[in-house]
Amino acid sequence: MESMEVDESAAQLYVRTPEDVKAIVKHAKLDERQLTQLTQALYFPSADVDSDNLRLLELDGHMLGQIRDGQTLYFKGGQNEKLVLCTDERTYDVKGAEISNSLLLVPDLKFAAATSTSPLKSPRTGNANASLERSLNDSTEDELEVPRTLEQRPVLKVFHEYFECREIRPRFRKLGELLQLTRYSGPENEFCVEQKLLFTFSQLLDTVQCSRGQFMEGLNQYRAIELDGRMRVMEYEYEYRIINMMLGLISENSWALDEVEREETINALKGIAPEDVVAGLFDIYTTPSERCPGKFEYQVSMVSRIVAQNILQPGLRFRNEEFMRTWQEALPEGMSCDLKYLRGLGICHKEGAQPCIRSLAEELLPTNISDRMRALFKTKHRWTMEEMEPYIE
Repeated sequence: MESMEVDESAAQLYVRTPEDVKAIVKHAKLDERQLTQLTQALYFPSADVDSDNLRLLELDGHMLGQIRDGQTLYFKGGQNEKLVLCTDERTYDVKGAEISNSLLLVPDLKFAAATSTSPLKSPRTGNANASLERSLNDSTEDELEVPRTLEQRPVLKVFHEYFECREIRPRFRKLGELLQLTRYSGPENEFCVEQKLLFTFSQLLDTVQCSRGQFMEGLNQYRAIELDGRMRVMEYEYEYRIINMMLGLISENSWALDEVEREETINALKGIAPEDVVAGLFDIYTTPSERCPGKFEYQVSMVSRIVAQNILQPGLRFRNEEFMRTWQEALPEGMSCDLKYLRGLGICHKEGAQPCIRSLAEELLPTNISDRMRALFKTKHRWTMEEMEPYIE
């Protein structure tokens, strides 16, 4: 028993020698003169090496560029969510994939060009020294003794799987669900809001599965505003009332559509709505005027959608002509309604004798694709791809 322990200890401490390498080369029937002078002996990690925190991750050009620029990549995912990886601009789905062969992680391993000091044996020289190489091959073993250097290389970890990344669309659904829990309907109703359900910008960014840039797009998509350090969305009726008053200032002040003044709009609604609410909605619904520097114009698409949403109450149907006329009359003079602004908000029924328009909000449909398809075909029996796209994209 004692001798076995000694043998095992000796085996653990065994280190290859240059003579071992020469013997292996000979057994492999290789010509040592065709090999570079450096041999690297690999040693598998011992039991006391902790490498469980290492994972192999496949990177595309964008992720690699982000790392080289010193940026940070973030893994995101709740207890019941699939894992995603986010850069500052993109979101990736992450899945484990098996590797058919084992991959060894070896720090400081040298590649071919770095293992030779002779230009003759360097892969970089190509055929430049072909005559010298023939001369070397013609030499006998006694005429040329190849010096050999042996270096030890510990294997840090052996990989049998890796993380495979695929770019996906940002997952905004959770952002909408969290914001809808504390809809803002005026300071007089804040006593009804559960304070622990209010979230800061950073808390939502850490939770929602998307990049920072996409997160900003999501906040704009849900028309979220920061109030008292917390991100909030407006109760629909409250938001429409404020926007309607803001639009009324256009005719009241005889402004052109691209001459809207921000400060005057905010000042005009003081005492009616909090300044942060008016300023936040103004910044969401307007863009800087190209013709008049320092002034703004409302985005026709956003104004048209909130007006259409006010008309298309759930359960109501409108004849096409009646709806389009009502919609156009509710818009400020100079703005024109268009059916494309109903994307994901309402649908047009053309199957009956009288084509009609009704409400169908994408955000209210089930998230499960099978349940969503059943709901869509229960609402309407025939769909074109263009009509269905906003509800399944």
